[in-house]
Amino acid sequence: MSPIRYLHLDVFAASHGGGNHLGVVTDATGWSDDQMQRFARWTNLVETTFLLPPSDPKASYRVRIFTPHKEIPFAGHPSIGSAHAVLECGLASPHDGLLWQECGAGVLPIRVEGEAAARQLLLHSPDAVVEKTGTDAHPLLAAALAGIGLGTLPPAYVAGGRHWWLAECADEASLRAWQPDHAAIGALARATDSLGLCAFARSAHPDYQLVVRAFPAGVGIVEDPASGAANGLIAAYIAHAEPQGPLASGYTVSQGREIGHDASLRVRIIDGAVWIGGRTNTVVDGTLRWDGTA
Repeated sequence: MSPIRYLHLDVFAASHGGGNHLGVVTDATGWSDDQMQRFARWTNLVETTFLLPPSDPKASYRVRIFTPHKEIPFAGHPSIGSAHAVLECGLASPHDGLLWQECGAGVLPIRVEGEAAARQLLLHSPDAVVEKTGTDAHPLLAAALAGIGLGTLPPAYVAGGRHWWLAECADEASLRAWQPDHAAIGALARATDSLGLCAFARSAHPDYQLVVRAFPAGVGIVEDPASGAANGLIAAYIAHAEPQGPLASGYTVSQGREIGHDASLRVRIIDGAVWIGGRTNTVVDGTLRWDGTA
C-alpha cells in the first residue's frame, strides 16, 4: 500500500491529553474488512476509524469504526474525531455549518462551530428510547449499583444507536469516589446485551453541571474517559424526564478525572434534538505504512 496520512487525536479534551484517544486512517480506499480489523487490533485503541468516500450522495464522507475486536455502527468520540480529521485534511467542507457523516447508523449531521483551535464539533445523537426504568428493571441491576446512593431520576435502560444502563447518583463527591463492582457491571452488560453502566451526578461547579463516569464492560473496557454516545443518552433522558428543568436545554460535562483524564463535553438540546461535542486536539500527524496482509 502507498503511504497514507494517519492522525492520532485527543477527543473531548479540556486540556491536552485529557480526552479520549482515537486513531484515524484518512484514506482507507482499497482496504479490506480484515485489513481494517487487523490494524485496529494492532493500535489497541478503544476505537480506530477509517475514512472513505461517501456512498450516499447526501454525505460529506463515510467512516467505519472498529474496536480491537469488531466493527461497530456508531460511537460518539470516533465520530467527532473523524469529522475533525476530515476538516484538518481538507477532505470535505461544511455546508450551512454542517458536515454529514455516513456510518453504520446512517447519515448523521455534525455542527461545525468556530475555527482552528477554538473549533468545536457537535454530533446529532441518534434518537433515544427509554425502554425500562426503576431499580427493579433487571435482577442484576442492584449488584451493579452497590455502594452508591442514587439521585432524583430512577435508573433507566436506554437505547439510541447502542444500549446503556443509566443511573443518577446522589452527588458529585460520592460518584467521583465510588469504587464500583466491575464484575457485576459486566454481568449486567452481558445479560442485557448493553455496553454497560453510565453513572452521572449533578454539580454546582462553575465549569460544568454534570459529572459522568462510564463503565462499558460490554465491550471489555473498565472505564471510558469520554463517552459521546452515552452522554447523548443521558441528555435525552434528562430532557425527557425534566423538560422544564435547568439542564433541559444543555450543559457541560466533566468526565475522566478518576482515571487520569480531563474531558469536557458540551451538550446542546435544540427542538428536542441532542447534540454532543467539544474540542479535538491533533497530537500526532504522520504517515502510515501498512499492508495488513501478514
